[in-house]
Amino acid sequence: MPNEPYQPIDLSKVRTYSIKERPHKIGVSELAALPPAGASAAELIRSMPEHLGARAFHAVIKAIVLAQRNHRPVVLAMGAHLIKVGCSPIVIDLVRRGVIQAIACNGATAIHDVELATTGATSEEVADTIKDGTFGMVQETFDFFAAAGELTVERDLGLGTAVGRLLIEGGAPNVEHSIFAQAYRSNIPVTVHVALGTDTVHMAGSADGAKIGQASMRDFRTLCSVVADLGAGPESETSEGGVWLNVGSAVVMPEVFLKAVSVARNLGADLDGMTTANFDMLRHYRPRVNVVTRPVSPGRGHEVIGHHEILLPLLRQAIIEALG
Repeated sequence: MPNEPYQPIDLSKVRTYSIKERPHKIGVSELAALPPAGASAAELIRSMPEHLGARAFHAVIKAIVLAQRNHRPVVLAMGAHLIKVGCSPIVIDLVRRGVIQAIACNGATAIHDVELATTGATSEEVADTIKDGTFGMVQETFDFFAAAGELTVERDLGLGTAVGRLLIEGGAPNVEHSIFAQAYRSNIPVTVHVALGTDTVHMAGSADGAKIGQASMRDFRTLCSVVADLGAGPESETSEGGVWLNVGSAVVMPEVFLKAVSVARNLGADLDGMTTANFDMLRHYRPRVNVVTRPVSPGRGHEVIGHHEILLPLLRQAIIEALG
């Protein structure tokens, strides 16, 4: 072929149309408001422009409020990071208010909750302690979870219930800061979904895999019952069901949720009215597909990205403002 260079195209021939005919993504009515200094929390929340993350945030709040009014459950699936950045009081308050009716978490969440309740502090600098083999080797934590394992067998309890009960009956000095203790007091399910080998307490000589597995399996079956109740309900006058909030768990809880949804639907549960949401610092594959897209109808899954220590106070305030 001849080597002919490209020539500049003639743009005078492009077709145009009026801007009045074009659909738009944003207009002046959708711009952010500017609340004055000293504005209320409600005014601040209303000032957010209805786009992207703010739109998803408002959609989640609306779903939670509707769930409350329709007597449908709101379930919090959480990772340990919520506790490590100081958000326990927010979760506890929402449990006390009756907004959160069930909690599901991984094993690390239980560990940090227990340490905070029993000693008033938790979380170590892993980069330092991993170098000399002291990482996670805390005797008191080992002993507590060994006792929790014994209690699960003696009383036929799930691991989450056993942890909450031990904290209260043992008189933990900071028990008012324990999510597990508050869940136990409020008589709501709190389930722990353990992956053996992922938690520091699995390094203990007293760790009993059979007891841990049995208790966690019981918790999974309890969670399946909770998830089966996330539909609109047979007596509901609307199509709105419950809400599943995945906060700060990138792998374990999204995987557990997907299996619980499958069990619930396999046994006849109608989950079409369920709303799901993922709140996290980063976008991850598992929460997006296992929480936001696969289990729910289009438009019922939401994702809000940001730091927990910023999002969770906003979430709580928005909920109580809307319900109030």
